[in-house]
Amino acid sequence: MTKIKLQKNDKVLVISGKDKGKTGRIERVITKKREVIVSKINIVKRHIKPSQHRSVSGVVESESPLAISKVALICPSCGKPTRVGYQKKNNEKNRICKRCKKVIEKTKEEPDKK
Repeated sequence: MTKIKLQKNDKVLVISGKDKGKTGRIERVITKKREVIVSKINIVKRHIKPSQHRSVSGVVESESPLAISKVALICPSCGKPTRVGYQKKNNEKNRICKRCKKVIEKTKEEPDKK
């Protein structure tokens, strides 16, 4: 199995499926299943019954995981969907864009807004 080259908060483009052509940020990477959860993409509806813990019932919309093969990273420098490569420089391993050959900076986590 190959290494997962996408990280949390990367901007990605959906390249196949019902949401083809949409873009979003990765919220979570599920490494064991090789899936990602992208914000506002692959929304599914679940019918929920009331229980002791949850008094509300009804239809709830949530984001479902997508296979990693269905998304492509959007390069921050050239703005196009690309594949990811690696380059070692000064004992540091950096992700690079296969199109423009520039280093993809590590994405910073945004603080939770309350």
